[in-house]
Amino acid sequence: MPKCDHCGAHISERFVRVFADEDGQVRACVSCSANAGIAEVARQRAREARA
Repeated sequence: MPKCDHCGAHISERFVRVFADEDGQVRACVSCSANAGIAEVARQRAREARA
């Protein structure tokens, strides 16, 4: 069952297909970020994780 890498909340397979990064990681979900900013927050957290 997929989950957000940031807060651990359950997310759907469909959400993963849309918002996961190139490694399949979901770094932001509706539980831990605003809907309008999920993609932006996910990209930011991915950059921070690689740094």
